[in-house]
Amino acid sequence: MAAKPRQKPDAPDASDRVSRIREGVTAAILEHRLLPGTKLGEDEIGDIYGASRTLVRTALQQLAHEGIVSIEKNRGAFVARPTPADAREVFEARRLIEPSIVDHAIDAVSPAWLDRLGRHLDEEREAELRGDARAQVRLSGEFHRLVAEMSGHSIYLGFLKELIARSSLIILLYRRHDTPACGTDHHAGIVAAIGKRDKARASALMLSHLNEIEAELFLKELGADELRLADVLGA
Repeated sequence: MAAKPRQKPDAPDASDRVSRIREGVTAAILEHRLLPGTKLGEDEIGDIYGASRTLVRTALQQLAHEGIVSIEKNRGAFVARPTPADAREVFEARRLIEPSIVDHAIDAVSPAWLDRLGRHLDEEREAELRGDARAQVRLSGEFHRLVAEMSGHSIYLGFLKELIARSSLIILLYRRHDTPACGTDHHAGIVAAIGKRDKARASALMLSHLNEIEAELFLKELGADELRLADVLGA
């Protein structure tokens, strides 16, 4: 009897490539290197990551499910262009869950977590001092994610990761010129309240912080520049 053909052990590698594509595209969006409306060509992304079109398509479909990418019939995939209505909904959602996330974070507070948040604030200040706008954007989003990780609430963390990516697109489209995306001083105040286990103040500061970010948005559609994906994702 003929031996059964051996299956290729490529599933883990395929999963890893899909994850790398997702992480690369998401990071480029969070750092404002990929602009809303940028076309995400499957062949070009495949060349960048050494992946098949099938794997690229899987990654883009996952990002589309999260609202970070839009897929248009007969046109392909593009970085999503959230509308002003989308912006209001995203910040409404963040205002609903992030004060609760802070409450859970205070329940889980520990010296190790406070040290980690403190080191993160140092990174934010260093990026601000050297004028590294990309790092500032990335670190700002990471701060909110860190607080969610600290909370130990996996459902909130999953929601917030998606909302942070959407927020980055919104801020890129609608932020007024020369306005910081997320204030380090605000973050420091939230960390101080967490350290004092002051739930009321920490939640109020988080809510005020999110309100201020939204208030700085100028809800007007803007055009996106043409970009070569190799320059962004291959950087």
